[in-house]
Amino acid sequence: MKRALLPAVLLLPSFVYAQNGIPAAERKGFDRITQSDVRKDLAYIASDALQGRLSLQPGDDQAAEWIAKQFAAAGLKPITKEPGTRGYFQPFQLVEYAPDRAASSVTLTRAGKEIAFHAPEATGAFKRAVDITAPVVFAGFGITAPELGYDDYKGIDVRGKIALVFDHEPQEDDPHSVFNGTGNTRYATTRVKLKNAQAHGAVALLVVAEPNRKHLTNAERSARIGGSVTRTQPLPLQAIEKDEIDIPSILIRDEVLQQLLVTAGATGSELQTAIDHDLKPQSRALPDTQLTLHLRNTREHVGTTENVAGLLEGSDPKLAVETILITAHHDHDGATPCAAGKGDVDEQGKSTPASPECMQVWHGADDNGSGTVGVVELARAFAANPSRPKRSILFVVFAAEERGLLGAYWMAAHPVRPLATTRAQINFDMIGRDEKPSPQTDGLIEIPADTSNRLNLIGALYSPEYNRVVVEENKQVGLVLDDRFDRESALNVFFRSDQFPFVLHNIPAFWWFTGFHPDYHHTSDTVEKIDYPKMEKILKLAYLSAWRFGSDAQTPAFIASPQP
Repeated sequence: MKRALLPAVLLLPSFVYAQNGIPAAERKGFDRITQSDVRKDLAYIASDALQGRLSLQPGDDQAAEWIAKQFAAAGLKPITKEPGTRGYFQPFQLVEYAPDRAASSVTLTRAGKEIAFHAPEATGAFKRAVDITAPVVFAGFGITAPELGYDDYKGIDVRGKIALVFDHEPQEDDPHSVFNGTGNTRYATTRVKLKNAQAHGAVALLVVAEPNRKHLTNAERSARIGGSVTRTQPLPLQAIEKDEIDIPSILIRDEVLQQLLVTAGATGSELQTAIDHDLKPQSRALPDTQLTLHLRNTREHVGTTENVAGLLEGSDPKLAVETILITAHHDHDGATPCAAGKGDVDEQGKSTPASPECMQVWHGADDNGSGTVGVVELARAFAANPSRPKRSILFVVFAAEERGLLGAYWMAAHPVRPLATTRAQINFDMIGRDEKPSPQTDGLIEIPADTSNRLNLIGALYSPEYNRVVVEENKQVGLVLDDRFDRESALNVFFRSDQFPFVLHNIPAFWWFTGFHPDYHHTSDTVEKIDYPKMEKILKLAYLSAWRFGSDAQTPAFIASPQP
């Protein structure tokens, strides 16, 4: 009788796998992911008590402390030897500042005459006062991409000069372009153009929307969001105090470009048409064209914010040195008084709130309370599972994403684990809603009629193998996976969340995203609108995918020179 039972016992593990589709070694952690946990956690993170989690404000500090406590309770290893929950923090300093638009200007000097431009014709902001006078050089799209055989800086000298560049990328409307067809590559963002200009010796960067564009400018797109219209206090700007980029950028309008190109021998439209035709640079010095940049702020303040990170060490002695990242961001847009005061003024002569107890709160339940509690829930799931992946998993919730991916840029520049052995990143940003039409997206991207079971995956351009793993694991979960945002350029989605700084370091990194909706960056982004059943499925898919990234013999490759 015992001999008869033996084959069945030996086959039990494979039978369990076939029965429920989830490997037995992963099952406990998989089942640990529950809607009830997520619902409870999100009720706190998006509550009025945290005052919208604006970075450098007490509510965001509370959120960071809560995350650290959850990591500690789950048993994750701290990233430093600081006592208590401090060991889970990676602090860094930000400069918070408010541009003085009235006192700032860009002045063109030509033929002994001066023309001054002010906002909104020329809008600049920098973390400290700036006075720069220098000649201007047109540098095409401001891109140096050797793997694509393209370099706007070839044959020009911008050392000590101001570089003038088009926004976005060449051939953006050509589905066969080496620049990801109709999508974006990592070269399209202003930060990459700034870094490239600085590397070539430029002292400042001027950015203008492409003259032949068929999409809204970034400023026009941002204005459609509208969530800050009713703010009694504008959102502050913030920047990393000791950033690797230390030159200012100025956004100029079409009419300013026309003035600057008077001596160029071609119009902006003609220059873009020529570049788009054969990807041959049209860069050139602009004769008798000198600019003076005069930027001022009404205030500047240095404060400390913190990334929060905890480590689950891998089970394999050799592979544990490698890292899988599971990330999100904890900040949002804060809170403002409901109404301005009547008659009371502060020392600068500005009105003060009449009712400080009454506050408008940008709750950020979806953006990005959903991602924050998602990372915490996965940390608990992996830590509770008896078995662990072979590679280590670093769980991170970044600071100051809303102010420009600042926490992610800081960690990418100051990694707590080597980037050379970081094999994949799962980044959650807005994973709690059903995508719906909104003013921001109207006419720019098609939204499916039913998004109740849909997850957008952004990043497959640089790692098709990463995408393949997620698609395979999704057979156990059953979500509809969508790659629309990899094939559009008007919304600039590819570089709008915390996976992007790691893509710049050649790490396969995807943004997991359920899409925009009318409550995006409005006070109405609240917990009762979260789709908890779908969010649970997304977290379970991420759990299975992270197991694969953490234990497969081969990790996803990064494609530095992708083709459409």
